[in-house]
Amino acid sequence: MNVNVFKTNVDLGVAAGKAAADIIRKAIEEKGASSIIIATGTSQFETLNQLIAEEGIDWGKVSMFHLDEYIGLSVTHGASFRKYLKERFLDKLPPLKEVFLINGEVDPEAELERLSQAISQHAIDVALVGIGENGHLAFNDPPADFDTNNPYLVVNLDEPCRMQQLGEGWFGSLEEVPQQAISMSVNQIMKSSVIICSVPDVRKATAVKNSVEQEVSNLFPASILQRHGQCELYLDEASASQLSERPATV
Repeated sequence: MNVNVFKTNVDLGVAAGKAAADIIRKAIEEKGASSIIIATGTSQFETLNQLIAEEGIDWGKVSMFHLDEYIGLSVTHGASFRKYLKERFLDKLPPLKEVFLINGEVDPEAELERLSQAISQHAIDVALVGIGENGHLAFNDPPADFDTNNPYLVVNLDEPCRMQQLGEGWFGSLEEVPQQAISMSVNQIMKSSVIICSVPDVRKATAVKNSVEQEVSNLFPASILQRHGQCELYLDEASASQLSERPATV
């Protein structure tokens, strides 16, 4: 894991978006296509804005997967991650080669099978991810399943995770936040050639510290990123504020 610290969340997002674009362009040049994973949530706003603005990407050669979606939540709901990706990413680009969005409104087991079959046909060039306030990676809350080799799984969302979704303004009350979701598994994320992890905001500072400084443990799910050979962690000064040994701000 390589830790990069920037002054603001905008600076962080610009750097992360540019890095992702370089990887995608290189994959298309070398292989004729690229497969990517896109995260959602407020932490990804600036990263996705920069990626969308990048020139020289033939999006018609890009296949996209995403990380997670609530079970039973309508695609029209403001908190739907399918809605997020359509409005904040897909609608702002030319048509992609393939788009695999998680549908939480159908039979979960059938959806797991569909997504697993699809991603098994792709080598992921870059995964854009974040870290939750509880240290989760995708919706793999602690204690996360570090053992399953299934690409996707149904997960139960713990209260800190649900409180984060409420605090970010996606829901009107805790009772409205679904208790289950379909999530990409930790091991599937770790198969990505490069992982770009964008984590702005002081409310993520404790989770960042645990992910970087604790021993790898499913009690700190994102700590698994320490074992990835090409994981770039992008922080702002706020999210890096609790690190014992903080790299110099770029």
